[in-house]
Amino acid sequence: MNAFVDRLKRLRAGDVLRRQRRFYGEAREVLTRLEGADLAARREWTRARLEEVTWSARRTRYGKTQRGEHAQWPLLRKPQVQVDPTAFRAPALLTIKASTGGTSGAPLRLFRSLRSIVFEQACLDLMMEKLGVDAVQARTAVLRTDTIKDPNDFRPPYWVDAGGGRRRVFSSSHLNAATLNAYVEALESFDPDILLGYPTSLEWLCLLLARAEQRVKVARVMCSSEMLHPHVWRQAQARLGCALLDYYGQAERVAFAYATAPGEYRFLPGYSHVEFAPVADATPETGLRTYEVIGTPLWNLAMPLIRYCTGDLLRLPAHWGAAELEELALGVRTFEGVLGRDGDILLTPEGAKVTGISHFQRDVPHLVRIQIIQEREDFVRILVLAAPGYSASDEALLEANVRRKLPHSMSVQIERAESLERTARGKTPFVIHRAAVKSALQRGQVSEGRA
Repeated sequence: MNAFVDRLKRLRAGDVLRRQRRFYGEAREVLTRLEGADLAARREWTRARLEEVTWSARRTRYGKTQRGEHAQWPLLRKPQVQVDPTAFRAPALLTIKASTGGTSGAPLRLFRSLRSIVFEQACLDLMMEKLGVDAVQARTAVLRTDTIKDPNDFRPPYWVDAGGGRRRVFSSSHLNAATLNAYVEALESFDPDILLGYPTSLEWLCLLLARAEQRVKVARVMCSSEMLHPHVWRQAQARLGCALLDYYGQAERVAFAYATAPGEYRFLPGYSHVEFAPVADATPETGLRTYEVIGTPLWNLAMPLIRYCTGDLLRLPAHWGAAELEELALGVRTFEGVLGRDGDILLTPEGAKVTGISHFQRDVPHLVRIQIIQEREDFVRILVLAAPGYSASDEALLEANVRRKLPHSMSVQIERAESLERTARGKTPFVIHRAAVKSALQRGQVSEGRA
């Protein structure tokens, strides 16, 4: 099934669905109008839209237990949705099922309306236009987590062409010092208008280029899904000569932000209603305070998650009050970026970096959560918190997902556990690197997430 989905994503038919004419035109009109609107106009549009979303949420089984306006609903945590996703599903036409492994290691089933899928595509197209690219006609290179071939097969090519030849999808798991020249030649011959990549994959490409004292011309790069460090912006500009845009979002589609320069992220008005909840480890003595991003999607009436806690953190000036936070939520003010999210990689003995490992648990039933511990470059343990009904067939599916990403040079041990490892601060990271792996990452100057 996963291989079929990977192939389906490369078909142009999917582009037609995601840009369905009626909804797409509406989405682009709203985005254009709100980007040019002042704070008061953004506030009024969002308030009116939020009333519609809350009305839809009241038709769900979960919503029927709630009272009051949007602000009076309790904060909603991911485990609540995981227990019974259908409790948050509202009656809607053209609903499409989705699933995500999630960066936290806990799988989640989702429902999306066609209208929300089209709006998401309109947002991504807008991001590409900010880089001067026509999303429909662009020649696009991709360096993310797509499964191109067996991870043990290091014979070229390490890419496939799709979309009528306008899209070249590269395997990030085969990129290492020995294969670098093949990637450079394939990029140069394809001559993309834009490269779509994960920050860890982009960083790895730039580091390999720097070690080989090489450069490759890529005019524009758009990143997502992980934290993009300022030094990676500089490396990309130095080794690729590119303009760069980074955007932030989640599978639940409850918040969206972007930046065209380091430390200058802003939320996209019209995407969602965003709130900020102070967390217990606030540090006002540093002049900053930590907040969790809380979001309510404004377009997915099929699964209107009201006041959903993303688990993503921001550090903002401690003196900011309600007025400044509202300006931030509506895209008038900027922030430095989302904390963490970039440590979810594995390092192979061949020197390649494996990203997208949140896909390991995708579509595996009876899982509460997994944790990945890389003991050595050639050995990975996966701890499983199992739900009732977890069986050998579930474990076999999990192992098959893992093997689609990791080469045979890495041994994998799956273990059922009663609890997961925690850091000294009491956090439970999705990925843990032991000392030997950390040393190897440091030697390669690869960034790790904050524990």
